[in-house]
Amino acid sequence: MADAKLALELDAVSGGYGETVIIENIQLGVKAGETLAIIGRNGVGKTTLLSTIMGHTTLHRGRIRLDGRDITRLAPHQRVAAGLGYVPQEREIFASLTLRENLEVAARPGPWTIASVFALFPKLQERQRNWGGQLSGGEQQMLAIARALVGNPAVILMDEPSEGLAPVIVEELMRAIRHLANAQGLTLVLVEQNTRLALDLAPRIVVMDRGRIVYDGLSEPLKQDGAQLDRLIGVARHSVA
Repeated sequence: MADAKLALELDAVSGGYGETVIIENIQLGVKAGETLAIIGRNGVGKTTLLSTIMGHTTLHRGRIRLDGRDITRLAPHQRVAAGLGYVPQEREIFASLTLRENLEVAARPGPWTIASVFALFPKLQERQRNWGGQLSGGEQQMLAIARALVGNPAVILMDEPSEGLAPVIVEELMRAIRHLANAQGLTLVLVEQNTRLALDLAPRIVVMDRGRIVYDGLSEPLKQDGAQLDRLIGVARHSVA
């Protein structure tokens, strides 16, 4: 990986909340255009890892680089301006703005426009005049992804995009995420509790346990070796058949 251009690099990163350290000595590089999924049981630090990349936690040590630029000391909004996109677990859309206004306030120049995210998520175009608070959970998740896209980031972090959604909505979201994974130049880092989805979506998987990375490699071996996957995660897994 050292020979490839890294879109995102974490060098010995430890972070958490106040004095409490949640993630320890994270060494991670994500190549430009790569799709990486992070899995592990609840409470192992997956969300904290994304939050630390975004600058929402206390950084105890280490460095974070985006496209070679050290962003370790930048505020979250400065990281967004530098090219980070974030789809938080809580979605955090503006309930008092219309769907279209939610997109307009986040838009930055680039290939992803309001029209192109409407093409990706046709339901959003149909609902563009509705208030954010009137949207269903699935529509809010689509909007959260679309809002990150119109910011035209180089790297998008997604935290549990399928959580709490009906299977038919999850399938629509996964179709869109697969499209993004194939988009030239876009780098995706995805935290996903549904192991089957994560393994299907991402060629590369990181498994976390107790705040540390315990596996960083190809997805296919874990799809073929359920016993190894069980050992790494330590809990009953979703079927990967």
